[in-house]
Amino acid sequence: MIDGKRVCAVVLAAGRGKRMRSDVPKQFMELGGRPVVYYSLRAFEDSAVDDMILVTGSDDIEFCRREIVQRYHFTKVREIVSGGAERFDSVSNGLAACVNCGLVLIHDGARPMISAGLINANIECAARCGACVTAVPSKDTVKIADEEGFVRETPERSRVWIIQTPQSFHYDVIRKAYDERAARGDSAVTDDASVVEKYLHMKVKLLEGDYRNIKITTPEDIRIAATMLAERDQR
Repeated sequence: MIDGKRVCAVVLAAGRGKRMRSDVPKQFMELGGRPVVYYSLRAFEDSAVDDMILVTGSDDIEFCRREIVQRYHFTKVREIVSGGAERFDSVSNGLAACVNCGLVLIHDGARPMISAGLINANIECAARCGACVTAVPSKDTVKIADEEGFVRETPERSRVWIIQTPQSFHYDVIRKAYDERAARGDSAVTDDASVVEKYLHMKVKLLEGDYRNIKITTPEDIRIAATMLAERDQR
């Protein structure tokens, strides 16, 4: 609880994962004997978050309730809601399901290596700054291309960060930003912080995350995550 209001997490598990080349959505693929999304939910269950809203495909709601929430006893999942056509639609549906929410953390369910410690750090940062995103400094030089595929500029590497999730906000901040996005029909934004930056002109704090907090996107990522899980279990 923060100032009498609840800390909520919106966990996104509605994508189809076309690059996985599998009939099984990536968030439900097996990783270490459990569905990928299990690991995100477990981390939030073990964190200081009060409530979770799980956003999934409309055809997957009962499966998630029976085979994930009930099977693994996730007591903080307050509601399972249907996602939308695009990520920002799914986020909007998740935000609408939050009740008496002071802070909200938005997380990709396909990032199984998130930890309760990093989640708690997000809560502290969002409470202090109003908006923050998990990120890691870029290890590589980044080039910005022009329309013809030539290098337009090379930003200083020390100022380039790779964005992850959770992305965490005062609830009123992100809700207002998303309502404005919907009113304008904007489909160009690529992450939650971008919505806040664009429509509220608000600074977003970078919170250093973990290079292991990868997103499952391709078959190779499943193998990498499995290795990380095995190493974590050994520790």
